[in-house]
Amino acid sequence: MDATAPQPSEIKLHQKSRLMEIAFSDGSRFELSYELLRVYSPSAEVRGHGPGQEVLQAGKREVEITALEPSGSYAVVPVFSDGHETGIYSWDYLYWLGRNRDSLWEKYIERLAQAGASREAVPAPGPAPFGQRPKSK
Repeated sequence: MDATAPQPSEIKLHQKSRLMEIAFSDGSRFELSYELLRVYSPSAEVRGHGPGQEVLQAGKREVEITALEPSGSYAVVPVFSDGHETGIYSWDYLYWLGRNRDSLWEKYIERLAQAGASREAVPAPGPAPFGQRPKSK
């Protein structure tokens, strides 16, 4: 962590709009969508263990943050509604996400398109509609 880097002065979660609003000591203020935070999680599950090992996160449009836990005095750990809770978001990383939000979003949308993936969640397979179920004997 860079000791001269801006520190957060306020963090608000807006559940209806699914935005994290974060203000920093240098006067910067960013709104980061929960989806952006989820798809750019700093966890190994998302980033991999080296360049080229990133895992594209699709279907995260409706993801929510259900809790925000402190991690020491340098970071927070969001708990996402899809069960993801292993990303430690340092103040430096949140600041970087805020500064680069627009270009990161464009890159994410391009990667989804190249992979033929979607921001929409794929419904979990459920029981077949009643008319398509096997008949009992």
